[in-house]
Amino acid sequence: MTANPSILIRGVRLASELTERGADSASATPVDLRVSGDRIVERGVGLTAQSDDRIIDAAGLIALTGLVDLHTHLREPGFEQSETVLSGTRAAAAGGFTSVFAMANTLPVQDTAGVVEQVQALGDAAGYATVRPIGAVTEDLAGEKLSEIGAMAQSRAQVRVFSDDGKCVHDPLLMRRALEYVKTFNGVIAQHAQDPRLTEGAQMNEGALSSELGLKGWPAVAEESIIARDVLLAEHTGARLHICHLSTAGSVEVVRWAKARGVQITAEVTPHHLILTEELVRSYDARYKVNPPLRREEDVRALRQAVADGVIDIIATDHAPHPLEAKECEWDAAAFGMVGLESALPIALATLIQEGHVSWAELETLLSQRPAQIGGLAGHPTALDAGQPADLVLVDPSGTSTFDLSDLKGLSVNSPYLGMELPGRIAFTIRRGYLTVDAGELVDVDTVAAAGRAAGAQQGVATEVAA
Repeated sequence: MTANPSILIRGVRLASELTERGADSASATPVDLRVSGDRIVERGVGLTAQSDDRIIDAAGLIALTGLVDLHTHLREPGFEQSETVLSGTRAAAAGGFTSVFAMANTLPVQDTAGVVEQVQALGDAAGYATVRPIGAVTEDLAGEKLSEIGAMAQSRAQVRVFSDDGKCVHDPLLMRRALEYVKTFNGVIAQHAQDPRLTEGAQMNEGALSSELGLKGWPAVAEESIIARDVLLAEHTGARLHICHLSTAGSVEVVRWAKARGVQITAEVTPHHLILTEELVRSYDARYKVNPPLRREEDVRALRQAVADGVIDIIATDHAPHPLEAKECEWDAAAFGMVGLESALPIALATLIQEGHVSWAELETLLSQRPAQIGGLAGHPTALDAGQPADLVLVDPSGTSTFDLSDLKGLSVNSPYLGMELPGRIAFTIRRGYLTVDAGELVDVDTVAAAGRAAGAQQGVATEVAA
């Protein structure tokens, strides 16, 4: 298999060197990066171009290690009308992601070694992003019996993250047993914190607005009480716990308390919970119907501050595609969820970078380094240095543009950001040394698949030599 062409990136600023919050990106010294095969082979200033180099003029761009989404719904197998592994990873690449963790609520559910291996193989064949399946905690997400956790962990997919996302592992004994099980191989349980009895029939955040609109409310305590219980279970078992899509100010304080106690807990926030509020529900536009629901302005402010304080560890998209008929209907009948892969970075720029909550270096940690660590993602670069894997994204931070349907690269269009002015854009995405986004445009399917096969073959040879 022929190796992929080498790439010389000239004059790019590294996010890791932009450590001041609110600092001008011009404060970092531009460097050159040479990519050959699936590695960064050289870093310096004024690198000499070689005859076969593809040269990228990166003046004004900022380079980050490839983005990693710990919470993506790719829908395949079973719900291919909403998304496929191919279409979902194309959306991921367009958003600067080089790796995604695929949630387990497929059909069949990702609760066996066979299904998780199938999902990973589909990702390998597509080539746009590394796909790591998330295993279900319970069989068929039914909350009654533990799934084949050990078999999935020992499979070719080497699953390390387990979640019934979409449903809460509500039984405390099952949750305890799951935590004890994953502790044996340093896995992690990612909990969808939602008490089912407190949220029966819920349609939006519980409060004055839900009463005004006549919609069944979803109380903050339904999330906070599950987190509090699971924190104590994690402390008791000594296992790792991850909280999915944290959404309330109260949840922030529970996680803050748990971290102060030394509990092995991490938490994620979605881009939409950093920017959107329950007031949008007044429109009855089902694009704003999501689980957990959009909360109060006070919660949004608390979540941003929690990111700045380090209480929240990562940003994860909870990319949840749905076909038109599931959203273009009355509010009560509409599905919960929003697509978010293509818009995650611009929302982070708008809510965190531009408001001075985090630096570019911290943003790289939130969207790349820390999710890779939590998920046990092997082969992810820890820095943009010689010898590191060539997973990276080049971002143009300047200017704004109207987010519209042309920006969505998956099968579904249920984005809450259509028509919004958002900052920045993804200029180039490089995965395993080859381009998946080139000058703002997705590279075509056949080219990416062929490049992915070449990178996979080269990686296989390197593994054999190392062995």
